[in-house]
Amino acid sequence: MSPTHSRRPAPRRALIAALATAATLATAGALVAANPAQAGSDANSAPLKDLQLLAINDFHGNLEPPAGSSGRVTERQADGTTKDIDAGGVEYLASSLRTARKGHDRSLTVAAGDIVGASPLLSGLFHDEPTVEAMNKLGLDVTGVGNHEFDEGKDELLRLQNGGCHPVDGCYDQGRKFKGADYPILSANVINEKTGKPLLKPYVVQNVKGAKVGFIGVTLKGTPDVVTAAGVKGLKFLDEAETINKYTKELQQQGIHAIVALVHEGGFPASSAYNYDCDAGGSTGLSGPIVDIAKKVAPEVDALVTGHTHNAYVCSIPDPAGHPRLVTSAASYGRLFTELNMKYDPRTEDIVRATVKGSNRVVDRTQSKAADLTQLLDYWQTLAAPVANKPVGYITKDVTRTGAVESPLGDLIADAQLAHAKSLDSRAVVALMNPGGIRADLVYAASGKEGDGVVTFGEGFAVQPFSNTVNLKNLTGAQLITVLKQQVSGSNAAAPKYLQISSGLTYTLDLTKTGADRVVEDSIRLDGKPIDASATYRVAMNSFLADGGDGFTEFAKGTDQLVGSDDLAALVDYLTANTSAAAPYAPTAADRVTVVK
Repeated sequence: MSPTHSRRPAPRRALIAALATAATLATAGALVAANPAQAGSDANSAPLKDLQLLAINDFHGNLEPPAGSSGRVTERQADGTTKDIDAGGVEYLASSLRTARKGHDRSLTVAAGDIVGASPLLSGLFHDEPTVEAMNKLGLDVTGVGNHEFDEGKDELLRLQNGGCHPVDGCYDQGRKFKGADYPILSANVINEKTGKPLLKPYVVQNVKGAKVGFIGVTLKGTPDVVTAAGVKGLKFLDEAETINKYTKELQQQGIHAIVALVHEGGFPASSAYNYDCDAGGSTGLSGPIVDIAKKVAPEVDALVTGHTHNAYVCSIPDPAGHPRLVTSAASYGRLFTELNMKYDPRTEDIVRATVKGSNRVVDRTQSKAADLTQLLDYWQTLAAPVANKPVGYITKDVTRTGAVESPLGDLIADAQLAHAKSLDSRAVVALMNPGGIRADLVYAASGKEGDGVVTFGEGFAVQPFSNTVNLKNLTGAQLITVLKQQVSGSNAAAPKYLQISSGLTYTLDLTKTGADRVVEDSIRLDGKPIDASATYRVAMNSFLADGGDGFTEFAKGTDQLVGSDDLAALVDYLTANTSAAAPYAPTAADRVTVVK
């Protein structure tokens, strides 16, 4: 679930040169956020206008239907049971949005960041140009920026907005130039240190048949903690609520009173079902950073569309005046969209808060595909096919990233990185991998013509799309112990980030304790031997962790750094060398960490 990771731009000119030669909507229960002060206005003095907002977040370039658990949503049934529904795929998303817009004269489609970045091969191979073109076609009107929009740095983000061929890879097809996003990408709290101004527009006003709505877009203040230093070089990230409030005042001075914030920060709902009643029992079933942000955002903001945590919720959170206000998120990967319906008062030029209703809707795969999106995918799939469909390994069953602390896929990736590290330096003894860098499962069922159990390059790319390198550093035993304790302390105390560890490293995690003490120091073993605090160990990690990402600052203090190949190459090489059709890879039991509850 964690969205924390980044990638460096990787030249693909040689690859691209080679390629050049070669329905029914399930609904959640509607929730109403009422502002008593606004509800008491004289709404009868002029006819109220219907206004619809359709919202997505954290699409991450998932143009094709996501595979495995990434392509399902959980729906709560009337009897209290749940069922999983296959969902997602941009062809279905476009159809869902177009169906939802029918009968609505005033409709806007918005997003709360991470539309691109950490993308599967079909989009990531081409620096997410296919996703921007898909968003243009399905009618996205505006999006806020997310942390993953900075994966390849600010200049690449500006190119996605303004168009132009990639500075290294160039154009991907003769005579076809990338035009950029038709929609504004908003970055109100992202400041260019050279100019002192927002990198992109801080807000935009959309006038839809006389209803003027201002949108302010912000990303999480902690973006530098979850993106490589190169990705955010020259940028400063400001407080989310303070920034929204600043531009709310500016919009009001311009006579814009209907205001919606697009916030790439989110929360953690009490239920995984997309349609659960968030406000049941009179208390909000939501926790996490967005709750505090929402309580600080000015009452003049009418709704908050959020993201980042990849969760689904439609909740009422009180604004600073104590009035409930809708805060929404539509999970991730285009599996859901949020429909918000409300009334716009022409007299006050504001949204009547008492009328705001919202629900999350499933992008199910039983409906017809949008033909124009199918045509777009066909174009890019043809370019990508020679690389995407190449077999690189074999598995006996799904290798998943699911697990409270450790996952079978995490074990595989850590083992692959250790093997790559050993090929560079025989002194390498252990590898550690951040969970946010694992973006998809390896699925046994064939996604194309390759056959069940075959892992293709495209499937591997979906797992590790960042092009981070595998780095080696010297750490003392004391530093290695500190790294393990940083999983559950410091910036990770409230929401632990459990590193995936290579074979040979074991320890006990005692969840009955608090803070760093949850990692039982005396239990830490490497190849069965206790860690020697004064000894030096050659440790492998990706470049994101090597820079201290995800709160693992101790990694940055390591010495004698050696930079290897990218992490995807390490995984592909490991599968190719260690698996075959006759001897496929069997997932581990994921028992390297002993958990005490």
